[in-house]
Amino acid sequence: MGLLHLPLDVALKIASSLQASDICALGCCSRLCREIFDSDCLWESLARERWPYIYASSSTGSSSSTPAKFPISMGWKSFYILRHIEILGRAQAAVKFIEQCPPSTPIEGGDYLRTILGLRDLKLSFIDVQMVLFKPQLNGLLNLVGLHYCTNLLEIPAYRVMEALQRCKISEKHICVKWWKLGRWFYGFRMRDEQHTRRVSLAELLTAEGEDVLGVLSRGPVHEVLRVQVSVSDPFDSH
Repeated sequence: MGLLHLPLDVALKIASSLQASDICALGCCSRLCREIFDSDCLWESLARERWPYIYASSSTGSSSSTPAKFPISMGWKSFYILRHIEILGRAQAAVKFIEQCPPSTPIEGGDYLRTILGLRDLKLSFIDVQMVLFKPQLNGLLNLVGLHYCTNLLEIPAYRVMEALQRCKISEKHICVKWWKLGRWFYGFRMRDEQHTRRVSLAELLTAEGEDVLGVLSRGPVHEVLRVQVSVSDPFDSH
C-alpha cells in the first residue's frame, strides 16, 4: 500500500518524519501529492521541531506573539523556506572567515572562538547545524565548529551528536590542535614553554579520549595556555 492510499492523518504523520527537501520533492509528483505535502499542519510541525525556541512564548500564554512567529497569512511552508534561506545566509556569513582559509592553514584559537560566539547570536538549532555545518564537502574546521556549537552551547548529548556525525558521514574527519603552555618552574628556574599536539577525529572529540582537546578549544588561550591553533591536518607534519 502506497503512502497516498493511507488515511490523511497517517500519511501526514509519516511525512513529518521526512526531510523537508524530500517532502518538497514528493509534493511535485502529482496534484494529490501536492495537496498532502503542502499541508499547513505538516509544515507547521516541521517548523516547530526545527525552531522550538521561536514558539516558547505560546506555551507560556504570553500575549507578545507576533505574526512573524505564527505566520498564518503567508502559510507555514513559505515561512519555513524563507527562514531556512535566512538562516543559511546568516550562518554562512558567520563562518566566512574559516570558510575562506585554506584547509591546511591553522586557525588561531581566538578567531575560532569568535566564530562559535557568532553562531550563538544566530540561535541556530540542532537541525540547522546538521543542515548547514555537517555537510561532508565542507572544510573539516566548519564541521568542528558545528560539533563544538552543539555540545557546548546547545548542550546536545554526545550520543546524539555522534549519530548526526555518522549520518552525515563526517565522523572520521580529523583535526589537529596545537597549544603552547607556559613553562613550569623548576628549582627557581622557568623551563621552556611546552608545546602539545593532538590529532583526533571528530568522533573522538565526543569521547573521553578527546575530552581534553575539546576543553582546550573551549577555553582558548587563557591562564597557562599561551596560544591555541587548530587545523584540518598538521601543517608541520612532513609525512
